Amino acid sequence: MSSVELVLDATLRKEQGKGASRRLRRAKKIPAILYGADADVLALTLDEEQVLRLMREEAFFSQILDVKVKGRKTEQAVLKDLQRHPFKPLVSHMDLQRIKEGEAMRVHLPIHFLNQETAKGVKQGGVVHHDMIEIEVECLPKDLPEYIELDIAELDLDQAVHLSEITVPEEVTILALAHDPEQDPAVVSIHTPRKAIEEEEEEAAEEAAAVEEAAAEEEAASGEGGEAEEGSED
Repeated sequence: MSSVELVLDATLRKEQGKGASRRLRRAKKIPAILYGADADVLALTLDEEQVLRLMREEAFFSQILDVKVKGRKTEQAVLKDLQRHPFKPLVSHMDLQRIKEGEAMRVHLPIHFLNQETAKGVKQGGVVHHDMIEIEVECLPKDLPEYIELDIAELDLDQAVHLSEITVPEEVTILALAHDPEQDPAVVSIHTPRKAIEEEEEEAAEEAAAVEEAAAEEEAASGEGGEAEEGSED
């Protein structure tokens, strides 16, 4: 698990609306809401510096957070939505969803790809293509993994690992497969680089053109030979 304490310090926010949110952001604060688990929705104010620091941690986006609301008991939640500034490295709003012990939760877990540099297909000149970088899962809070590991050491050139081949703990369900088992998209694949493919296609085209040209010359030479024979008979 993450070595960084995943804690958000918050205060209750009384003023709401666009104007109030703009004033908060100017004061280096972030408006947020905390909802779910059959409890009241709370409008919160978060510290921008603390949030930006936590955002450097991968676990912040998928793991359980301790939300310490001033004057209230600490609540546990997961980040459900984060709105960013259009062009500045700032956060404009956050949605936090409470979790409830014994109640299933849904989160997107990051995939950690192992042995990418030494995979069989890479040794043959292939390039790794990530079709997915995270997977949505469902599980109880106590069973939540920090991430999913996928070892692609044996993945060959022009092969792929599909969603159904991903190994997750028994208590964890991959939602896409649960909803439609027949849909089994690729998660990661190794392919010949596009440049190499283009070079092969170009070589094949040149070879085909050379063969066609040689055939045309042979046909032309054959035709000239036939005319010469006809002329000698006259």
